[in-house]
Amino acid sequence: MGLKNFSLALGFFMILANSQIGAQENVAQQFQGFNLSGYTDEGEKSWDVKGDTADILGDTVAITNVDANQYGEYPINIKAKKGLIDKSSGDIDLKEDVVITAENGSQLKTDTLKWQKEKDLVSTEDQVVLTDKTMVATGKGLQAKPQLQMAQLNQDVKVNVEADAGTPEQEPVTITCDGILEIDQRTSRAIFTDNVVAVSGNRKLKADRVEVFFDTDSQKLVKMICTGNVVITQDDNTTYSEKAVYDALMEKFILTGRPKLILIPENGDSLSSDFSQ
Repeated sequence: MGLKNFSLALGFFMILANSQIGAQENVAQQFQGFNLSGYTDEGEKSWDVKGDTADILGDTVAITNVDANQYGEYPINIKAKKGLIDKSSGDIDLKEDVVITAENGSQLKTDTLKWQKEKDLVSTEDQVVLTDKTMVATGKGLQAKPQLQMAQLNQDVKVNVEADAGTPEQEPVTITCDGILEIDQRTSRAIFTDNVVAVSGNRKLKADRVEVFFDTDSQKLVKMICTGNVVITQDDNTTYSEKAVYDALMEKFILTGRPKLILIPENGDSLSSDFSQ
């Protein structure tokens, strides 16, 4: 999927607009209420674009209340209060209440979004909210494929992962990081970097990098691989290691790389065990 066919819709719209401008190319033209559709060679609808108004001047087309649909293998819907099309490059700037919704329910919300036609890439420097079946991710700055199967949040990332409704004792997980979060829905994987902190109930984990794996069908948390300065705290007990692998089904960590355990018994005296070789 992607916005390639959406670009065809906008390109077709621009051809129509240019044909009506004619010799008045440098004079602003406004069209009220447009609704365009495109079809495949087999006669199936491939896209449609709706808007309240379209103002055309020179190399730009400004549209209001954008509502565009991409059909086919990877359907998406795009909405925004304002859109500005660069006719020469095909790039589109969307502003105010920008929402991209994929067929699987994944959704992106932000204030501004730039789509680069040649790169098939959407990006923004604003705050972003990404939602999926079991996860809500927020952060500042984003680069993504329009179908949201691959996305990168740039900083101040926070992700809330819902607990498995079929496992009452399992608690939700909140993961934050200062650096980049990469989400790849094709492999059901997310990678957190730079000062990663994961909290679930009375358990807290810190690491330099955390790779999270989800079940392909249910999108439930399956495994976490944590590397670099790993610290796990539960109540008053703390463990240290260079790597920790968390099995969500077993709800257990496997520690490797100079693991060290510090226990605080009821009398308050600490007990330390170093398992390094």
